[in-house]
Amino acid sequence: MTNRRKPRRSGAGRPTLLSEEVEGRIIAASRTGIAVELASEAAGISSATYHRWMARGRAEVAAREDGQKPDRDEDPYVELFEKVRTARAMAAARAMANIRRVADGGIVTKVTTRKFRDPETGQIVEEVTEDRTAPDWRADAWYLERQHRNHYGKDAALAIEITGLDSSEPIQEERVDLGALAERLNQTLFAVQYPDPPELEDGSVVDAEVVDG
Repeated sequence: MTNRRKPRRSGAGRPTLLSEEVEGRIIAASRTGIAVELASEAAGISSATYHRWMARGRAEVAAREDGQKPDRDEDPYVELFEKVRTARAMAAARAMANIRRVADGGIVTKVTTRKFRDPETGQIVEEVTEDRTAPDWRADAWYLERQHRNHYGKDAALAIEITGLDSSEPIQEERVDLGALAERLNQTLFAVQYPDPPELEDGSVVDAEVVDG
């Protein structure tokens, strides 16, 4: 059973600090998706007070969902918790939609209108062209890194299984640090030394394609 946190005040009604104005500022700031510390500052309260109010609202919601009798003194905190949760979820959804737009490309960046006379009909023709952004894989990479950190995060590890020819059981398992692996690969590629092309007697460079025959 959920333990409800008891309020430290007496009497009904909205708490003094949690006024409608303060609540409105918190909700408005939360809709932008900024950090809770900044939302607290925008509302004129400390982050400790914000977290305390949210904790009380969360505890009361959990208690009610657990079947306990509602504590009406906690209603202001419940309303704040639910409104903030919804506002932050909507901000996240809006930000994710923008990330998807960048990843998919096609965002109009410039519209050019040109008018000219059609040489065949003599009519004035209006031509509109649009410049659009190309798909950007980096937006997808950003999403995968943060939403699927275990598989695509910078600190993710790659599990490699080497399976024997005569058995389906893995013989060996090795965990590889992807960051270190990428760095080693980068250094290796730049360290490759290619031989200089042979020169003819006149000093010209041989440039030919080798064909198996």
